[in-house]
Amino acid sequence: MNLRAFILFIIAAAILFVLTNSIYQIKQTERAILLRFGAVSEADVAPGLHFKLPIAEQVHKFDARVIMLDSSPETYFTLEKKPLIVDSFAKWRIQDVQKYYQASTGDERRAMRVLQERVSAGLRNQISRRDMHEVISGERDQLMQELTAALNRRMKEEMGVEVIDVRVKRIDLPTEASSAVYDRMNSEREIEARQYRAQGEELARGIRADAERQTVVIEAEAYRESEQLRGEGDARSASIYAGAFTKDPEFYEFYRSINAYAKVFSNKGDLLILDPNGEFFKYLKSNEG
Repeated sequence: MNLRAFILFIIAAAILFVLTNSIYQIKQTERAILLRFGAVSEADVAPGLHFKLPIAEQVHKFDARVIMLDSSPETYFTLEKKPLIVDSFAKWRIQDVQKYYQASTGDERRAMRVLQERVSAGLRNQISRRDMHEVISGERDQLMQELTAALNRRMKEEMGVEVIDVRVKRIDLPTEASSAVYDRMNSEREIEARQYRAQGEELARGIRADAERQTVVIEAEAYRESEQLRGEGDARSASIYAGAFTKDPEFYEFYRSINAYAKVFSNKGDLLILDPNGEFFKYLKSNEG
């Protein structure tokens, strides 16, 4: 290789080096800051293709999307000093690139660590002011809203980070506390069940007593009505018999005697001692009869 070719090669390499170190691209999903000799030259570089001075200027890029911080479960104490194991997560993103770079030197892990400490302190502060019922169900949404707003203000001031949301994934009781709570819940349910059973027995006794009373009343009314109908029937029957027999008294007497004969002589084993000339046998001996 002659000297001219070597010089051309050096020039081409220098041009390529300058171009590769002068042109840079910022994507829509990125935030960037431009430094000149370590000082901030441009705080928030817009997305697109840009140029910079080689060696003198440096570009630091950061993720502009929403980042998830999944915290480890921690134990917190409520207002009545009861322990709760809380598993939470937070969503955040960079808002002020310059402040974020100055606070974390562009290290996302450092920002996550600071946010984790702030979330833990915020949860501890919020939970310590509420009882167990309020933390679990009563004021849980209000707790999350207050915590998110407070963290958002503090992280913006400290690190230029916007806290979008803080949520609790799960709330558990410690093992020993869970056993005690379950035992207490079982006792409460047993007491409640006994109360329900006692109320049911009392209601059942009332229903049975009312049913028995209604039964007695219905039977009495039915008996009274049946006796009344029977009396009316007997009276009407007697009236009909009287009306019929008064038309022929002799026939009525004969009819009664025949019926008396049938009843007296129905059983052959019976022994009767009667006067044959008595009035009872007059229709058996009378030719007219």
